[in-house]
Amino acid sequence: MTDTTSSGFISVVGRPNVGKSTLVNALVGTKVAITSARPQTTRNSIRGVLTVDDPPSQIVFVDTPGIHKPRTALGERLNSLVYATLGDSDGALFVLDATQPIGPGDRLIAERLLESGTTTVVVVNKVDRADPAQIGEQLAEAAIWDFDAYAPVSAQKRDGTDLIVAEIVARLDPGPFFFPPDAVTDQPDEFLAAELIREKYLSRLRQELPHSLTVVVHGIEVGDKGITRVDATAYVERESQKGIAIGKGGSMIREVGASARYDLERLFGTKVFLDLDVKVEPDWQTTEEMLDRLGF
Repeated sequence: MTDTTSSGFISVVGRPNVGKSTLVNALVGTKVAITSARPQTTRNSIRGVLTVDDPPSQIVFVDTPGIHKPRTALGERLNSLVYATLGDSDGALFVLDATQPIGPGDRLIAERLLESGTTTVVVVNKVDRADPAQIGEQLAEAAIWDFDAYAPVSAQKRDGTDLIVAEIVARLDPGPFFFPPDAVTDQPDEFLAAELIREKYLSRLRQELPHSLTVVVHGIEVGDKGITRVDATAYVERESQKGIAIGKGGSMIREVGASARYDLERLFGTKVFLDLDVKVEPDWQTTEEMLDRLGF
């Protein structure tokens, strides 16, 4: 690429459940980050890549975990990850939930962004679920921060995303493309597959178990008949949780496996054999050694 191109890394930050991952998927135009109604669904920095033809630009959106009050070593690491990502970014999308009043968590993030001096576009998301008065109140209160631009959007309906892209492109510095123009993410297949499996558990589990479960893919191999074999383990913290993750007579793990296989076949473009089991790693969320082993 020549120096007529522009590019930049844009952090997507906000409280848990404001729709950051849904927004990144909408901006990129395909699913690169899993979504659920559970807080702290995102546990890593997920990069989604959007390449624009006119003017020639590439935006690397970095989806981050929701900033929250940490209760475990994992929570501490997730918050640290967000702040580190902000320091390495060329700009930020600060996502607010139009259906919820601005609270202390939002104000904390705003303070961090103002302190960093990061170019920031405020995104008021979920406008399809809010009435005009709610949206107006959000925009009026957020205007006090005097960030660079404000955009009301519905990430779920992909309404308003063009405005976000235009605001970012207008503020990008000249620079080369970091990824091929047709790339949509830099995540390895093992990570994407593990996240798709975890997403299926998140929509089916209750109470504390979603936070106590993580998935690791140990290997992906294409066989002679063109069938992709995915070997994965769901880790939980208690024997009682293992029973829930497997289900009565194996009902839960079969249901998760069948649903995950559908998405995995779309991801790989082949038939998939998913070998999924469940193991116990006691208190993995609070053990630094286990967090290292599990890739956090």
